Amino acid sequence: MQLETKYFGVIEYNPAEAVSFPSGLFGFAQEKEFLLLPFAGSDGNMLCLQSVETPSLAFIAMNPFSLKPDYAPVLSPEALELMGVQRSEDLCYYVMCVVRDPVGASTLNLRCPVVINPDLHRGMQVILDDTLYQMRHRLDELSPREVS
Repeated sequence: MQLETKYFGVIEYNPAEAVSFPSGLFGFAQEKEFLLLPFAGSDGNMLCLQSVETPSLAFIAMNPFSLKPDYAPVLSPEALELMGVQRSEDLCYYVMCVVRDPVGASTLNLRCPVVINPDLHRGMQVILDDTLYQMRHRLDELSPREVS
């Protein structure tokens, strides 16, 4: 199938590759299907979470472990059950990024990751109980050697 996207123009995609978000994302409960599209040159660490239904709706998502290797999100037993796994480590995690100029001022939401079970193509956004993670971590504070 073809899909108009916010950042990549028209692309071909397989509907079976879409990730289903039964509850949507925070603030976008009506949006239920997304594609994870990697940005060229990012080694899969920066992706576009593109709505299948709304071409203009796309979020910049990042692999939190590439910037903060000690990131250790722990989901509640209820969230694990909804995601169809026993352990938090069995899931993929992405954090939303608000891009700013300069890039180092961009922020990551480590408190509310997007969690995906790649085997079931199911996702959800969660709020972690851990107060170590905030909703606005500056990119240049996480990875000062890579951002200039």
